[in-house]
Amino acid sequence: MKAVTWHGKRDVRVEDVPDPAIKEPNDAVIKVTSTGICGSDLHLYEVLGPFMAEGDILGHEPMGIVEEVGPSISNIKPGDRVVIPFNISCGHCHMCGMELYAQCESTQVREQGTGAAMFGYTRLYGRVPGGQAEYLRVPEAQFGPIKVPMGPPDERFVYLSDVLPTAWQAVEYADIPDGGSVAVFGLGPIGQMSARIARHLGRRVIGVDGVMARLEMARRHGIEVIDASEVHNVPEEIRYMTSGRGTDSVIDAVGMEAHGSPAAKLAQTLTGLLPDVVAAPLMSHTGVDRLAALNQAIDSVRRGGVISVIGVYGGMTDPLPMLRLFDKGITLRMGQAHVRRWISQLMPLVTDETDPLGVMDLTTHRMPLEQAPRAYEMFQKKADGAIKILLQP
Repeated sequence: MKAVTWHGKRDVRVEDVPDPAIKEPNDAVIKVTSTGICGSDLHLYEVLGPFMAEGDILGHEPMGIVEEVGPSISNIKPGDRVVIPFNISCGHCHMCGMELYAQCESTQVREQGTGAAMFGYTRLYGRVPGGQAEYLRVPEAQFGPIKVPMGPPDERFVYLSDVLPTAWQAVEYADIPDGGSVAVFGLGPIGQMSARIARHLGRRVIGVDGVMARLEMARRHGIEVIDASEVHNVPEEIRYMTSGRGTDSVIDAVGMEAHGSPAAKLAQTLTGLLPDVVAAPLMSHTGVDRLAALNQAIDSVRRGGVISVIGVYGGMTDPLPMLRLFDKGITLRMGQAHVRRWISQLMPLVTDETDPLGVMDLTTHRMPLEQAPRAYEMFQKKADGAIKILLQP
């Protein structure tokens, strides 16, 4: 089969690889019909190379048609249309019983000290072959796959794999009071959907980004926006818009590669030039992130407010302004999305013909799998208005 494989910094290729097969009784194999490129994939493209191996298959936002199931699988059958969550969870361990599916004890990558395994995302999360491919082996298929109806286009459902539950969790963790306000930093796919979900729930939303196409998309969905490329002091602007207090909550949907962090960017760049055998332990124990967005979030939230961090961070020695956090009485919540936890809230919204979250207005580019290298480059450079790219095998 054809699959998107990693070969180095900014070097992804579409290659022939062996077809996946059933290995365990609770496996399934699906034929992929659509698969997204996530902002997290760009971290592999740029920063997290030391944790990759040449030839690793990328991608963690797939959906498709069930081809084959193992002998222990009775919840799905060949011919079913399914979406595959990005994290691999068993559904029956202690953590899954608490609906903390991203911490599943059956798939935790203990040798790396990390949570549940993930598709297509480095040895830190199990080095499981990903979904940017023609076919995908799905472990723990007794729980993970989400059945969706036949008929509507893939775009109606594919974002249940990651974007929508991640955004929903971001809003839940932000704990925005009734009638309250939230600032969303970063209007990529997760930020766009976080903003739309918060507005759908009746909250005031202020979106922050410096890319015109992203700002225009947010405006289409009734979001107030701040153009970070034009405003000298974003937190000050947010306070001006909120009676001098700041928003009740902030969602950081940017993560480790924020603009405006030159020292950390230099550190990341220099680490990336080291041999992987040196760079990986260095990043695991002393890595730093670009914290411009998080620092602005801390400045922008009102006293006693909540910051929900959903953008991916990977540093181990990041300096945080603890005095500021403590003095303002800020609550921080964060973590990988517990995908299956939020599906019952999301399914009625994505099957609603009125499309209340605008899922049909998120994809900016649909490209054949063979054009994945070009798609990654476009997404990384934010070229041609690229906000969300779907690959179609």
